[in-house]
Amino acid sequence: MGRPFGVPVYVSPSWFLVAALITWVFGDQLDRVLPDLGPVRYLVSLFFAVAFYASVLVHELAHTVAALRFKLPVRRIQLQFFGGVSEIEKESETPGREFVLAFVGPLLSLVLAGVFYLGMKTVDPATVPGVLLAGLMISNLLVAAFNLLPGLPLDGGRMLRAVIWGITGKAMTGTVAAAWIGRALAVAVLLGLPLLTHTGVVGTGGDIGRSGMDTVMDALLAAILAAIIWTGAGNSLRLARLREHLPALRARTLTRRAIPVENATPLSEALRRANEAGARALVVVDGNGDPTAVVRESAIASVPEHRRPWVAVSTLAQDLTDGMKVSAELTGEELLDHLRTHPATEYLVLEPGGTIYGVLSTLDVEKAFVKAMARPQS
Repeated sequence: MGRPFGVPVYVSPSWFLVAALITWVFGDQLDRVLPDLGPVRYLVSLFFAVAFYASVLVHELAHTVAALRFKLPVRRIQLQFFGGVSEIEKESETPGREFVLAFVGPLLSLVLAGVFYLGMKTVDPATVPGVLLAGLMISNLLVAAFNLLPGLPLDGGRMLRAVIWGITGKAMTGTVAAAWIGRALAVAVLLGLPLLTHTGVVGTGGDIGRSGMDTVMDALLAAILAAIIWTGAGNSLRLARLREHLPALRARTLTRRAIPVENATPLSEALRRANEAGARALVVVDGNGDPTAVVRESAIASVPEHRRPWVAVSTLAQDLTDGMKVSAELTGEELLDHLRTHPATEYLVLEPGGTIYGVLSTLDVEKAFVKAMARPQS
């Protein structure tokens, strides 16, 4: 939808479903307040839905601008089912920055609510502008209040995480606490929201005028919100655990030692040399000893043993590109970023001076990735 501050903004297909739902519900509310509008009320309601999500976009842009100020890359902003998300690729370096990064979103929503409140003072409340401004003020207050709840993945949960991180000095401790509080919030929303609407604390008041369909919709809304919070809390835990163990992913330790072979070398001879040298990979080099290709492990496995003396390694090799060359010093997120940016099955790993160190298999990285995720939390 555009690139504000250089960050692409996408709209998820689920947004159209929610926009239609908002248009329907808000249209029914308009019929009670402004009955003379007739069918035009749904056009007004659609405008409200778009304006509401524009407010959500401002909320997410606040996170984005703060992240960019802290030199944290933002992959994209996505407007989706019940809100939006700013995909910040790296974690804040300090709890103070994490707190600010989380707080600016609800703060902007509160500012927008104040702006819409001031706008209400300039128009007749019994008009279309008055109703729209009132609806946008209330919706932004709800967005701010909901996001300030102290549980992950909500902004309030990130703020709580930052506070615990600052007190204990351990980011993981803050994540675990905020995530479990987030799960408790999910249960509270699942059970409490239908109860509040049923008793009239939230909504139009008690059972008066409420149909069975209203009750079903309340329960469905509560279930969806609870699922989003519960899933987000779990994802936050998994992501934090991964980041905690990412430093263990080192190109040097995951690399298979390799030997250089020339194009015409028979596969059987190349494997014999590799076994003698204790190597597990083959790199094709030219007459000057410069690497030109990596012999694919899957291709080696596909050649029957009795045919290997008659197959040259060059027929099983993949020509090297710049993206397939990896420094032996790469670790953690830098290593994963490189592999994600330059997808391949094998990579040539080079020493800082440019000499061949070995071959890195994507399969080995995936195994190490899974192993890191399976480790107990610290």
